[in-house]
Order: sequence, then C-alpha cells, then structure tokens
Amino acid sequence: MKSTTGTFRPVVTADGSGIVSHAGAALLRELADESGLTQGWTAALHDTYKGTPVHLPGRVLTDLAVTLADGGDCLADLAALRDQAALFGPVASHPTSYRVLDRVGAVQLDALRAARADARAKVWAAGGGPDLSDGAGVVMDVDASLLTAHSEKQGAAPTYKHGFGFHPLLVFLDRPDVSGGEALAAILRPGNAGSNTAADHLTVLDLALAQLPEHARPTPGVPDGPQVLIRADSAGATHAFLAGCRARGVGYSVGLSIDQKIQDAITRVPSDAWQSAISADGELRENGEIVELTDLLDLSAWPTGSRVICRRERPHPGAQYRFTDIDGHRFQILLTDTPGRGNDIAALELRHRQHARVEDRIRNGKDRGLRNLPCQDLHTNAAWVELALAAADLTTWAQALCFTGDLRKAEPKRLRYRALHVAGRLVRTGRRLILRLDKDWPWATDLADAFNRLRAAPWPG
Repeated sequence: MKSTTGTFRPVVTADGSGIVSHAGAALLRELADESGLTQGWTAALHDTYKGTPVHLPGRVLTDLAVTLADGGDCLADLAALRDQAALFGPVASHPTSYRVLDRVGAVQLDALRAARADARAKVWAAGGGPDLSDGAGVVMDVDASLLTAHSEKQGAAPTYKHGFGFHPLLVFLDRPDVSGGEALAAILRPGNAGSNTAADHLTVLDLALAQLPEHARPTPGVPDGPQVLIRADSAGATHAFLAGCRARGVGYSVGLSIDQKIQDAITRVPSDAWQSAISADGELRENGEIVELTDLLDLSAWPTGSRVICRRERPHPGAQYRFTDIDGHRFQILLTDTPGRGNDIAALELRHRQHARVEDRIRNGKDRGLRNLPCQDLHTNAAWVELALAAADLTTWAQALCFTGDLRKAEPKRLRYRALHVAGRLVRTGRRLILRLDKDWPWATDLADAFNRLRAAPWPG
C-alpha cells in the first residue's frame, strides 16, 4: 500500500557554492568596527605583545562578543564565525582566543572598559543613543544575580540559595525605546558576596558613570546639569550607598524594607489619603493605591530631601499573607530624593516599579554569555563578563541605530531567528562583494536596510 502522507522530500546535494549562514552577525561585527570598539580593544592589549600578533586582540575579542550575541556561550562557539571564512575572514582558533583572554589583567580590563565607553559615545553621536532632548536624563538599574559554577573555579563560593558559583553586581541603562538596556557595568563577585554591600554598589556605580558619554554624566552640586537616576531594590537602601549617590550627583529610587516604624506610619494614614496608582499608559490601576509617608517618618538619617512613598494592593488569589500585610493589603515602600510633593507620587511610584525591567535585562544577558563563565581563572572570567556586556551593547546599539518596527524591540532569540542567523549567497562582480539574501525571507529587506543605515550613519571623526 502506497503512503499518501504527501511528505515533501527535496533532493539534497552538497555542491552549492557561495552560501553562508549567520549573515546578520556580520552587522554586529561591522558595528564594532565602525564604533571603534575593535581598534580600542586592540590598543588596550597591544602592550602585552612583543611583536605583531597574527590575530589582533581587538578582532579576537569583538569576534567573541559577536559570538555571544549570536547565541554562543563558550570559546568553542567561535567556530560559528570561523566556519564562515568567506564572510568573516580569518577568525582565531579556540586556543588563540583563550590566550587573548588570558592577557586581560586588572589594568587591561580597565582599558577594555574605557574603549567600550568611547565606542558608546560614538554610537550615541551617530544617532544610536537615547533621546535626552527633553532634559529627563538617563535611568540606570542596579541588581545582582547568581551564576552557577559546575566545577571548581577561582573566586566561586557557595550561594545563599545553596548553590555554588558567583554573585555579580550589574548596572544596565534603561532603554525602553528598544528591547534591551545598554549593559553599563558589572563586577564579578564570589557567590557568598552580600546583596547590600555598599562598597560594591559604589564601585559598580562609578564604573557605570564612566560608561556614560560626557554630556550625559552628572555634575555634583549642579542641579541644572545632566540628570542621572539609579534604581535598586531594597539591597540599595544603605546609608553609605545613598550618600555616595548624592556626592556623585546621582538621584536615587530604591526599595525600602518595612520595619515597625513604617508599619506604624501606615496605620496613621487617613483612609481618604490613598490615591490610585497608574499603569504605564497613564490609566488608573484597579488594584493599587499609593500615599506619601514622608511627613510621618523621621528621615534625618537619610540624605536631605529624601521621600518615602508607600503602595498597597490586594494580594492575588491564593497568595500567602505575611505579618506586614495590614488589613489584607500588601505593601511596598520606595525611598527617593526626587523633589516634589503630593500629586507627583503616582509617576514616581510607576517609575520605580519599572525597575523590574532589569530582570529582563539580566535574563537576556544570560542568553548572551552571562550564564556560563567558561574559564578557570578569575581574571579570564572577569574578561568574559566584559565581553558579555559588549554583546548586550552591540545588540542594543544595532537595534537602536539600524532597525525599525518589531526588530527594534525583538528579544535576542527572535532577533537571531529573524536577522542574525539568516543565510545568504556571496557573489563577486568585478571588484564588489555582494551578499544576496533570500528575497522570500520575510525580514530580508529589514536586514538589508539595517546594513545601509549603519553605513549611512553620521559617525564622528
């Protein structure tokens, strides 16, 4: 009996020519070159070589960053570019790429960070930065995350969740205009590092501020200068950290733990003082009310001008109640130094609630190299973290500068499927090399336009 399933079985041959995959990854590689990141990273490691290396270190490191953005999570995944020599040219081997990483000590890591800051300034100048024309300034989010180590690695330690690995602290620039935020800074810490260590928060804050272009950095004591706000959960609510923010000219909006004094203040709030919280589109929320507690608390221990805002809501059905759930409400407290009084608290509470976006930034970061630290030594894994930050930056810059529509806000998995992993055919005509994309691919035109926008961008200098 013959099969009637109608299965389409094409004839498969291995005689094609000029066909390449991961064509969209070439966009990120070209962006690294145009922004000066490749050259800057080469200069950062140039003094570690006695002669001229076969593979320039900046090229090796940017190829690794592109590989992470393309979905790789270890040094061996560099083969995704190396196996496409017709498109990417000579790509370093696995051992060579490790030797380049091994050259990155503390001094070189600072130089890599400085080069990434210079590249960011060029991308922003070319049109890939956030819109700062309204004077709103930039918003940064700081948060920590656990990275599991599946073998003994230098600097790894047991974690508070009974695992083993690292507890890095990261800062992302909030970019709601594109899918992900720019990855400003990170410090690699052992798994038993504290969540609310003020010294670590100040260290990563300084690294993040150094990543901002000059025109976006705050000036202490100049209220009319560039505005920068740092958001954090309650781990950021330490006196030393907030005092450090004030000294650096950085505003803050941090979560605050509920103690007995705050509970007493909540019970003294008149019932008619609560007002509705708002959603991101400005509409009133059905479940959520807010009130300012500043006048009911002694805030003299916090920086001058600090304010406390409380939000209450009914827990979702099935939620387990806690001791702090007064009258069946669940409460969240935020501490901010944004000036104002009364009718602005809905916007301030919404702004702080949007700190939750940092969880998406970290999740996407783990999809671009942060999930796995592949090396044994701490200094090479610290360099790997820098590459993961660069991978996030390259993706965000490409979306802001080169893409429109859905691809501008696509998460890494979708962007790879639609653009980065696209196949094409390389054709030589005269002195030109042409990459032909499949005209039937739904996003072929978007990718071609992205290359054109990158090359037409007004790059400085």
